[in-house]
Amino acid sequence: MSAERTGSPAGAAGVAGSAPVRCDLPEADAFTRPYWDAAAEGRLLLRRCRAAGCGAVHHYPREFCPRCWSEDVVWEPAAGRATLYTWSVVHRNDLPPFGDRVPYVAAVVELAEGPRMMTEVTDCAAADLRIGMPLTVHFRRAPLDSRGAGGTAGAGGYAVPVFRPAYDG
Repeated sequence: MSAERTGSPAGAAGVAGSAPVRCDLPEADAFTRPYWDAAAEGRLLLRRCRAAGCGAVHHYPREFCPRCWSEDVVWEPAAGRATLYTWSVVHRNDLPPFGDRVPYVAAVVELAEGPRMMTEVTDCAAADLRIGMPLTVHFRRAPLDSRGAGGTAGAGGYAVPVFRPAYDG
């Protein structure tokens, strides 16, 4: 995290006269750049261990396998399917831009490949959510902020994976 994003939520307003600091912008680095570039293209990537006898898939992206500690891990595309593991409806959030989105559903989903992922469930009333319901990934897209921070490759801004109900048909 950059220094300007640390501190109390009151500090999220930014410097007087400037735009508020966005607390939802990913900060891509050399390691996570493939993940964020794929997201900008509408693809979800996971990491898979290639160590003999392991093969674990994991998310969030790490440079090593959390199961066997091997550094022989590679990016691979995810199916984009998940089931709802748990959720909470957020009614108050003072960090920009989340306050404009309340209420929203913060969730943990279990990806088809096995790992669990923190995310948001969209396009579904909270009363209709059920543990185990099938979900599919889509991407929240937004332009670069005024600092140019958080963007993925290209001028299109950034994209963050979120999930919505998977309907048959």
